[in-house]
Amino acid sequence: MKTNQEIVRSYYENLWNQQDKSYIDKLLGDEIVFRGSLGIETKGKKEFESYFDMILAAIPNLYHGIERIVAQDDSLAAKVYYSGTQTGKLLDFEATHSRIRYNGASFFTMEEGKIVDIWVLGDLNALYQQIK
Repeated sequence: MKTNQEIVRSYYENLWNQQDKSYIDKLLGDEIVFRGSLGIETKGKKEFESYFDMILAAIPNLYHGIERIVAQDDSLAAKVYYSGTQTGKLLDFEATHSRIRYNGASFFTMEEGKIVDIWVLGDLNALYQQIK
């Protein structure tokens, strides 16, 4: 059985960086509650998958770089950076074809080997400066 830290690493490395959507079922609880760095909230795997698709349509080469993971029991925090090229519309911002990079912090709650809650805080000021 994977540790909670290994599951969170797989969330970034396999789901996001490799864009392997099979990891949605492997890693996330059925009723996953998600709040992304852009302030968008989802509930359940289907809504999460729609968010995932929307983000990758805007930034198809999006990379999540893990800088640090801290764990306490079934709660984990990850300091990450996001980078890529905005080639599609992101929220109200048309494609800039610019490289972006901004920092974020994600807070995970685990239950029985699955991620059941993710709350992400992103440096939107830095992001908006790069896409407006």
